[in-house]
Amino acid sequence: MTDKEYARLVGELSPRSPCLKNCAWAFCVGGLICVIGQLFLDGFQALGLDKKDAATAMCMSLIALSGLLTGLSLYDDIAKHAGAGTLVPITGFANAVVAPAVEFKTEGFILGVGAKMFTIAGPVIVYGTVASVVYGVIYWATTLF
Repeated sequence: MTDKEYARLVGELSPRSPCLKNCAWAFCVGGLICVIGQLFLDGFQALGLDKKDAATAMCMSLIALSGLLTGLSLYDDIAKHAGAGTLVPITGFANAVVAPAVEFKTEGFILGVGAKMFTIAGPVIVYGTVASVVYGVIYWATTLF
């Protein structure tokens, strides 16, 4: 069997992905997460926080909620049905940090949780930090003249 014949056979036997349905679910779930964030924001502002502090509290609440749902193994169940909709940056990033920590907790707090917590999110954190430093230096250098 040639590579082309094998690829054709795999294409025929593989189940078709419901792309439109998956996109609709991702849109709805991602939108729902954003609506929940907006409700948090409005709620914190109603409690008397100014917009900046309310936004910070909203971010912390979404991160905590995502971490809690990941720890209770509910976030993955939601992600199975929602797909990319759960990758809304704040909740998806919190899940990426908490999931490896939960997975390796049996190896202890140092070699398990501490060492594995940033295996997925670590490169993102490093890239973001380095990029912000480079941007800051460029911005600083351009303001000197």
